[in-house]
Parts: sequence; structure tokens; C-alpha cells
Amino acid sequence: MQRSYIPGIIAMATIVVASNILVQFLILDGLLTWGAFTYPFAYLVTDITNRVYGMGPARKVVFAGFVVGVICSLIGSQIMLQGDGFTYAAVPLRVAVASGIAFLVAQLSDVTVFNAVRGGRWWRAPLASTLVGSALDTVIFFTIAFSASVTFFGANADAAISWAWEPVPFMLSGPMAPLWVTLAFADWLVKLSLALIALIPFKMIVGRLTARPA
Repeated sequence: MQRSYIPGIIAMATIVVASNILVQFLILDGLLTWGAFTYPFAYLVTDITNRVYGMGPARKVVFAGFVVGVICSLIGSQIMLQGDGFTYAAVPLRVAVASGIAFLVAQLSDVTVFNAVRGGRWWRAPLASTLVGSALDTVIFFTIAFSASVTFFGANADAAISWAWEPVPFMLSGPMAPLWVTLAFADWLVKLSLALIALIPFKMIVGRLTARPA
């Protein structure tokens, strides 16, 4: 059984590494990054593992992803990039901490919700758990990483992400709001869209893994 869900651990690690790399590349005038389109598939991996092997293996996959994410953050925090006359870490302290906390809370919540509603129609558990997990992930990550109301990291850590406090039109055309609020909402919309799209590979992969010879 343990060997059976090793592919899930590998898939989760691959998604986490890819997302940590792709988050450095901005699109749509900085509204999103390419990492926003790869990270939500972590929920697909968790849900497939949960459906086929159960909560225990699903949590192991989550913790494997968490460890890989921490390693990526540690590496990123040591990579210094050059700005206009200054250098800065590729992964600021607040972003690193927020990433780890949000991933762990959201993914474990996904596992719990999935198990609570796993009966009934096949799509209910993966959709409900992913919607809850992705909402938690977005709120926790963007609040810890960028909100001006979070002050316990210190002045230096706050300065590294202070660009996110700039007032801009919400979603580029609405009322004025801190930039990070728009970034959070755009990120959540992507997660919501991919939660629906991921139902197709979920059904296909689960069907193949649970198929039994006649």
C-alpha cells in the first residue's frame, strides 16, 4: 500500500517545486503568476490519494508537499535578486512563512472535508474539499504575506513586501484597495476555475486506479 501512493508524493513534490519556480513569472500586468495555474493541482493530488487510499496516505502526501515547500522557501530566501540599486531575497520572510502555513492548513482541511462528504455523488467530495481548502489557502497566505495589519514580523520584513500595500483600482477597474487584495481575489478566481476543471482528471484517474479486472 505504501508503494502505491509514492506516485502521489512525487506528483505533489513536483507541483510544489514547479509552483515555487513559476511564481516568479508575472502575467496580466502582474495580476497573476504562472504559479497560480500549477499550484491548485496540489488539491487534485490530495483528493485522488484520499479517494483511492484514504485519509492517512493523503495526509502523508500533504506533509511531503509541506517539507518540499519549506525546502524551496529556504533556498529562495538565500537567492538575492538585483533591483533598482538594491538587492532583495527571491522569497521574502513573510511570503515563506505564509506559504508554509497556508499550504498545511488548507491541504489538511481539504483532507478533512473530503472525508466528511465522501459519500454520495462522485464529484461532491473533491469539489467541496477543494473549494474550502483553496479559500482558506488564499485568505491565510495573502493575509500573512502582505496585509499591513500583520506587524509581528518586524520592520525589515514588512518593508520587503510593502509594495503590496499600494492602493490600486480593485481588479484594475473597481474602487481603490490595497494591491494585495486584488492579487488575492485574482488568485482565488483561478483556484475556483481549476477546481471545476480538475473534476475531469479526478474522475478519469480515480476510475483507472480503482478499476478491477472482470
